[in-house]
Amino acid sequence: MSRRLADLMDRVRQRYVRTMQESGQREPYITAHRVCQQMLNLSPLALAELIAEDPKLLSARAGELVEDPAEIENPSIGVIVTSNICAAALEGLLAVAVNREWLQIDSDDRILVDAWELDNIPEVKSVDYSDVAPPDLSQRQNSQLSVLFNAAEKAYLKQLGEAPHDAYQLALQVSSDYVVFAPDDLAPLIQENPLLLGLRADELVDEDMFEGDPPAGLIISAHLTEMLLQQLLELAQGQGALPLDSAGQLILPESDEDAPTLH
Repeated sequence: MSRRLADLMDRVRQRYVRTMQESGQREPYITAHRVCQQMLNLSPLALAELIAEDPKLLSARAGELVEDPAEIENPSIGVIVTSNICAAALEGLLAVAVNREWLQIDSDDRILVDAWELDNIPEVKSVDYSDVAPPDLSQRQNSQLSVLFNAAEKAYLKQLGEAPHDAYQLALQVSSDYVVFAPDDLAPLIQENPLLLGLRADELVDEDMFEGDPPAGLIISAHLTEMLLQQLLELAQGQGALPLDSAGQLILPESDEDAPTLH
C-alpha cells in the first residue's frame, strides 16, 4: 500500500472515530458505510494520482462490491477501483468498531450488525468518471500514450510496406504488441489522462476470461488495443492497403471482426 493510500485510510479511520463519538456511538455500521462513501468516492484527478503511486489498484475487479445500482451491470474503471478501496476501508472500520465495543462478534468471530442498520444503508451514488475534461492534445504531443501510438504506427507502416496484402492481420499483431498491460505501465497513462477511468468493459474482454469479471487494468488495455487497431487500419486505408465500401467503411476480411475482443 502506498503512503498516499495509507494516509487516506488513516484519515477515514479518524473521521469514523470522531463521528461515532460525537453521535453517542449510535449506528456503527451505517456510520462506517457513510464515512467511506463520503471520503473515498474520489474525483478522477485524485484517483489517478492514487493509482500512479499504487498501480496494484488496477488489479481490482468489480466482484460484488459495486453498490451503485446504475453501475453494477457495467461499472467504469474508476468505480471498480473505488469500490474495492471502500470495501477494504469498511472492513477496517468494522474492526475498529469491534475493538471499541461498538459492535459485537459471535462465537465464530463474525461481526454482528443490527438488521435495522443493514436495511437502512443510504443509497450509493458513484462519481461519474467520464465527466472529466479531455487532455489538450495541442499541448500533449509528447505524452506517453502519443509516443506509444506513434511508435506502433512506424512499426506498422514498415511491416505494411513489406506485406501490404496482410494489412488487417498486421494491424492486429502490432496493436497487441504495442499496447501495455502491466499495471505499472498503465498507471502513468491514467495519470496523464484521467478520462481513462471512465472506460467500461463494454464486451471488449472475452467473457470466458476471469469469469466475466476482468481486472480494471485489463479493461483499459482492451480499449487501448481497439483504439490503436482502428488507428492502424486508417493508416492502411490511407496507403491503399484496405478498400472502402460505397458507404465509406473499411472492407475487412470476412473471417475477422470489426472490434475483436481481448483474448
